[in-house]
Amino acid sequence: MNALGRHILAEIYGCDSNILNDRNYIEKSMVDAALAAGAEVREVAFHKFSPQGVSGVVVISESHLTIHTWPELGYAAVDVFTCGDTVNPWDACNYLTNKFKAKHMTATEVKRGLFGEPVKVANL
Repeated sequence: MNALGRHILAEIYGCDSNILNDRNYIEKSMVDAALAAGAEVREVAFHKFSPQGVSGVVVISESHLTIHTWPELGYAAVDVFTCGDTVNPWDACNYLTNKFKAKHMTATEVKRGLFGEPVKVANL
């Protein structure tokens, strides 16, 4: 079965809390992660919350990367969604795990836009 895209849902734990609360560092890391994965960056929007936390999105030609951080917990929720075969979303997730000085990362890959075989839909 073919898919239009790959969506990685990453749980990044044990991160440096100062890094997760630094809007500029998070923004640069997210853009650099997209580039490291081979993506073409189109738009960037980030917000610093008070008293702590950062959320943001990097729109790429191939889809997007998003993040929300909880510095007080050393935790970051990251989504990397890519379409096509030229960008590897795992490269972006691994890049961010390293940049955040994380102790560990768990992730799930979801295939998006499945086609090629009929999909059965349950009657609700």
